[in-house]
Amino acid sequence: MQKIIPIRALDDLVSHTAKALVPETLVPASGLLTDTRGRHLRDLRISVTDRCNFRCPYCMPKEIFTNDYNYLGQKELLSFEEIERISKIFIAHGVEKIRLTGGEPLLRKGIETLVQMLSPLETLNSKPIDLTLTTNGSLLRKKALALKEAGLKRITVSLDGITDATFRLMNDVDAPLSEVLQGIEMAQKVGFENIKINMVVKKGSNEHEILPMIKHFRHTGVTVRFIEYMDVGNTNGWQMAQVVPSQEIIDLIHEHYPLQAIGEQYNGEVAQRWQFIDGGGEIGVISSVTQTFCHTCTRARLSMEGKLFLCLFSGTGYDLRSLLRSNTDDLVISNAIANLWHQRNDNYSELRTSIQQGKVIHHKVEMSYIGG
Repeated sequence: MQKIIPIRALDDLVSHTAKALVPETLVPASGLLTDTRGRHLRDLRISVTDRCNFRCPYCMPKEIFTNDYNYLGQKELLSFEEIERISKIFIAHGVEKIRLTGGEPLLRKGIETLVQMLSPLETLNSKPIDLTLTTNGSLLRKKALALKEAGLKRITVSLDGITDATFRLMNDVDAPLSEVLQGIEMAQKVGFENIKINMVVKKGSNEHEILPMIKHFRHTGVTVRFIEYMDVGNTNGWQMAQVVPSQEIIDLIHEHYPLQAIGEQYNGEVAQRWQFIDGGGEIGVISSVTQTFCHTCTRARLSMEGKLFLCLFSGTGYDLRSLLRSNTDDLVISNAIANLWHQRNDNYSELRTSIQQGKVIHHKVEMSYIGG
């Protein structure tokens, strides 16, 4: 039996014992990392800030995230140099896509500098890393050109309403829709292609915006993706009755704008893709509640302070920042990541019903802490 030695104790957000174990004999990354279910590590989502200028009720309800909320200080955040270093280590394990998230990532000062540092990175097969960013779009008009010039490949905009009244209701800070639409227009103007819109559909709040959203973005080159309302975090008061199943969304759209299914672009793609028969573009649905995809999940998430989470619904974060700041060799950090992924067995969505019924105890981190 191989001898293992514990490295620095890793933080556990739910007060359980959580330690990363590193083999005494360190092995260079091979790019073929798999977990207990045979799932590869291919996607890394990096949160760059815990702050956001919106208070969407399903993510950062303003009753909890008040002006007095204890956000992290600048020194607690991973520096851009630390993010670049850890990204290279993850790429050596086979990561092909890096998504910058938040909070709202465009609130992070100098975010275009980080993009410039990451954009030249290449995957193990010498292809440019797929570097993308998710934003609420409110600052995109001001930042789009700088992000494009820095090398950002793609942008996803979270937009939960296409009428001003609904949009203000969903962001809960009275932010105008025009700011986001101007940001999307500017992103297209400076050369971004394949812009995606993510709309979280919550019954009783914004499901009436589905068809208007389609009407607005058809024939524009922008892809709208409809996401089932999820029980992320612990503060949004989620109920199954508030979920609009993606099949109902597809049926509704198909009735007005005929669709046909198209295949996935890569293994582990979370969105089911459909295209308009008349050539008006394509849409997607993310059925994270009614059609779980835990069995193909290839994502790891890194919080803004350097904690590694192996699932969007995870309760345990493993402290990589301490390793980055303690003169630890890259090979040791690489083996810590590998060992954690090898032990990964997360499948929250498959257990959701049992958890909701109280048959299984599970704690979750807030989505605003690790990005969506």
